[in-house]
Amino acid sequence: MCGIIGVLGNHEAAPILVEGLKRLEYRGYDSAGIATVNNGTLGRRRAVGKLVNLSDALVHDPLAGKSGIGHTRWATHGAPTVTNAHPHRSGCVAVVHNGIIENYKELREELAAKGLAYESETDSETVALLAESFAREGFSPVDAAAKTVERLHGAFALAFLFDGEQDLMIAARKGSPLAIGHGDGEMFVGSDAMALAPFTDQITYLEEGDFAVLTRTSLEIRNSEGKLANREKRQIQLDMARIEKDGHKHFMAKEIAEQPTAIDRALANYLAQDNSIVLPEALDFSQIERLTLVACGTGYYSCLVAKYWFEQIARMPVEVDVASEFRYREPPISADTLAVFVSQSGETADTLAALRYTEGKAKQIAGLVNVPESSIARESDIVLPIKAGPEISVASTKAFTCQLTVLLLMALKAAEVRGHALPENVLEDMRALPGLVHQAIAAENSIQAMARDLAGARDVIFLGRGALYPIALEGALKLKELSYIHAEGYASGELKHGPIALIDETVPVVVMAPRDALFEKTVSNMQEVMARGGKVILVTDAEGAKMAGDGVHATIVLPALPDVLAPILYAVPAQQIAYYTAIAKGTDVDQPRNLAKSVTVE
Repeated sequence: MCGIIGVLGNHEAAPILVEGLKRLEYRGYDSAGIATVNNGTLGRRRAVGKLVNLSDALVHDPLAGKSGIGHTRWATHGAPTVTNAHPHRSGCVAVVHNGIIENYKELREELAAKGLAYESETDSETVALLAESFAREGFSPVDAAAKTVERLHGAFALAFLFDGEQDLMIAARKGSPLAIGHGDGEMFVGSDAMALAPFTDQITYLEEGDFAVLTRTSLEIRNSEGKLANREKRQIQLDMARIEKDGHKHFMAKEIAEQPTAIDRALANYLAQDNSIVLPEALDFSQIERLTLVACGTGYYSCLVAKYWFEQIARMPVEVDVASEFRYREPPISADTLAVFVSQSGETADTLAALRYTEGKAKQIAGLVNVPESSIARESDIVLPIKAGPEISVASTKAFTCQLTVLLLMALKAAEVRGHALPENVLEDMRALPGLVHQAIAAENSIQAMARDLAGARDVIFLGRGALYPIALEGALKLKELSYIHAEGYASGELKHGPIALIDETVPVVVMAPRDALFEKTVSNMQEVMARGGKVILVTDAEGAKMAGDGVHATIVLPALPDVLAPILYAVPAQQIAYYTAIAKGTDVDQPRNLAKSVTVE
C-alpha cells in the first residue's frame, strides 16, 4: 500500500523522487519522505500529510545528491507522524519498506540488547536497525542487506541506501511488488511501472524472493535460493497522457467519463468483427465444471454479478469468495474447477495469497487484471486483461465496468461452448453498450442536485434485486469510501428481514431497479419504505419511472437496455451518486482518508 521510488541518477535526485512519489499518490498515503547520498553522506527529509508538505520542506531545507530513495506511507504500525514516516535511518543505512514485518517485536528486543535504540513505533524501522547491526559487525553493505532480508518474516518490498555509497542501491521483495527501471547510465526502483514511466520504459519486475544489487550501469538479481536470476527486461507502453486529469477536477471524474472508451477497448480485445468471442486458447470451458471467483472490495462485487451470469446463462455452479477469507476457510477445490482471481492492480496481497493457495488444486487459474505485468498475471495460467487503462482515483470506476464486461463475455463463451442458447442479440447489444454508458453519464445533472440533499444524511440504504443486488452493494461501498456516510446495500427482498427497522424520514433509500421481470416486486419494497416516511431515490429507465407512480423523492432515468447488461450500466449512477455527494461534503474524492488504491499488505 506504501509507495517506493529510488534513483541512481545523473541529476539531482530530490525532484525526481518527488515526481515519482506523485505518480504513487493514487496508492494512498498519510506521510512521505526521501533520503539521498551526497558526497558520501546520507540525508533525509520527511513530512506528514499531502506530498506538497514534503515539497515545501525541501524548498526550505533542500536535499542534494544524485542517489536517493523516496516513500509514501500508509500507516499500519504507528500513527501518521514525522517520526514514523519513511525513510527510516539507523547509522549508515536508510531504508524504505512496503509490507509488514511480522517478527519485528522479537527483532526489536534482540537489537535493543545490542544498544540499537528505536525512534519510531513502526515495524519498518527494524529493517534499518538490523542492517546497521550487521554493518557494525563489519559486513559490506550488500552482505548487511542480504543478512537483514534473511532474518525478516512477513511481506516486504525494500530499498536500501548506505553512507559512502553513491553508486549502490539494494532492493528486495517478498509478497510486495517492486520493479527496476533501466535508464541511460541510470537505474530506478519503483513500486510499479507507473511511478517509473516519466523516466524509462525499460522495466524488470522482481519476482518473489528476489534480491537485487543496482549500480548506475549494472543490475544483479539473485533468487530466493541465492542463485543468479536472469529476469526479463520489458518495454512498457504507458501513455503518460492517460495519467493526467485532462481538464477534469478529479481523476475519478475523468475515469467515470472514460468508461465508454474503456468498455469499447475491452470489447475490441475479446469480441471479433463477426461477433465471435475470442478468449485465450488455453481457456476451454468444455473441460470445466465449476468456477471459483475470488476478489476484494469492488472486484468482489463484480464477481457477485458474474455469479448470476454464469449460473443463469452458462448453467455453471459458481462460488464467490472474499480473498481475505478464502485460504483461511480452506475450501476444498475440485480438479474440474476454474479459479478466477480478479484484481485491478494485480498486486492485491489477499487475492495473490488466495491464488497461491489454489495452485495445484484447481484445473486452471485465471487472472483477470488491469495490469498484465502484475504478480497475479505472472502467476496465473491464463491472463485476461480488462483493458481499462490506468486508474488513479482510489475508488474504482472504469476498472469495475471493464471487469463486468469481460466477465460477461466469459459467461457467454462458457454458455456457447456448453451448448446453451445465448440471450437474444446479446453480442450486438454489447456493442451498443459504450454508447448507452455515455448516455448514462449525461444524467449527471439530476444526480448533482440530488446529491446535495444526500450529503446531509447520516445513513443511506441501497436496494437491488437479482444481478442489481451487487450493484446496490457497490453503490453503498462507493458512498462510504468517498463521503464517509454510513451506507449499506441489501437485496430488496431482504428489506423486511431487518433493515426496514432503520427506515424513517432521515434515511434515504437508493433503489437500483430497471423495468425488468422483478420490477413490480421492487415497487412493493419502495411502497414499504415510503409508508414509513423514507425518501426513495429511484434509478430506473423511462418505463420504470412511469410505473413507479407518485411518492418517489427523486428519479434518475437511464436508457433502456436488455436485462443482462443492466449491472454494467447501473454501476455508472452508483459512482456518480458517491462522487457528487463527496463534492457536496467537501471530502477528498481521489484520495479518501484511510484508503489505499492497491492493498499490498494483508
